[in-house]
Amino acid sequence: MDDEFPETVKKCLDILEENVEILANIELDLENEKENELTPNMELHNLYDMTEDVSESIKLKNAELSFTRRQAEDSLNL
Repeated sequence: MDDEFPETVKKCLDILEENVEILANIELDLENEKENELTPNMELHNLYDMTEDVSESIKLKNAELSFTRRQAEDSLNL
């Protein structure tokens, strides 16, 4: 039984990581659908600013996912 425990924990972490990513992607998709409104007569600098905002948002989401994964791993290592 003790020999199987590390493998079981690893499988649980893999499943958790998989589901966290799926849920985060669903959340992003829902947020993107809400924000997908056409804005007529946009200037190039507005599009550039929007691109930077999206990039920052993705970086924040990735950081949140990494932080959540590390917390889950740390709690299982206790």
